[in-house]
Amino acid sequence: MADHARVIPIDSRDRDRSGAGSRRRKPPVEEPREEAPAEKPNVLVEAVGALGQAVAEELLGDEWERKVLSGLAFVRQRLTGEYEVDELGFDAHLTENVLLNLLRPLYRDWFRVEVRGIENIPMTGGALIVANHSGTLPLDGLMTHVAVFDTHPARRHVRMLGADLIFKTPFVGELARKGGTTLASSEDADRLLSNGELVAVFPEGYKGLGKPFSERYKLQRFGRGGFVSAALGAGVPIIPCSIVGAEETYPMLGDIEPLARLLGFPYVPVTPTFPWLGPLGMVPLPSKWIISFGEPLSTSGYGREAADDPMLVFDLTDQVRETIQHTLYALLLDRPRAFF
Repeated sequence: MADHARVIPIDSRDRDRSGAGSRRRKPPVEEPREEAPAEKPNVLVEAVGALGQAVAEELLGDEWERKVLSGLAFVRQRLTGEYEVDELGFDAHLTENVLLNLLRPLYRDWFRVEVRGIENIPMTGGALIVANHSGTLPLDGLMTHVAVFDTHPARRHVRMLGADLIFKTPFVGELARKGGTTLASSEDADRLLSNGELVAVFPEGYKGLGKPFSERYKLQRFGRGGFVSAALGAGVPIIPCSIVGAEETYPMLGDIEPLARLLGFPYVPVTPTFPWLGPLGMVPLPSKWIISFGEPLSTSGYGREAADDPMLVFDLTDQVRETIQHTLYALLLDRPRAFF
């Protein structure tokens, strides 16, 4: 049997001038490459993780161990920058791990919030929550955010539309941005709804927030219906939301108008505890809360051009307002006592 040999072609440049035989060129000598220096480990991050895990394992029970490890994981992510902030300043990582945790004792133990109709909030996609506003300080917005995130199956965040005074207040404005609140403008509302966010608006504004206790649970004017125009333009449903309990947190008995004008505030309230008790007067009364989400009002059948129809906007605004008002009366009857 004939042998099969592997034939290696010879480049003509490897032959000598006489053509006799062949010779191979020496392979070029490669200069040694400089290896990129390995990234130095973040000593602080590793130390925090190791120390925290050791403490959790040696000294704490299972529940506290879980909390400590969760907290350390949060610190590690903040130190390494492994979190995102959206174009409007919302920091979901900080909100979920810090801000909502600070609000939960108030939500769960102090106000004992009861949530109804959470199934009316869609699992995905944009929607506009429209709620009554009351209580002197805007705690109702904060409690609504906790209610939706903690009870909705998809754990959705609520993006609040806030007044410009919030963002002019030092520290408060920056914290509100990180918690998901943005300016109550048509541009920001359109952007959030078009991106599939769950947005909340309180159309009464300061007129509802700062009304006297004698007018509790009586809705104020809902403005010009800008929220309806935003929902129509984005084609998202409107969800009426009725909140009972906020009116009793800081019962407003009067308003120090000269001081309010001096400070540039819409009002400076007088309550049963403020200013008589000083800083202690800022502690809200432990009223019983109910947050009820009504059936969504669909806007998908109207088309974007409907946002420019003033009569349609007025009719839908009035319909939402009446729905919230009637629900408030029903909830008050279902909550016989405000505090006990």
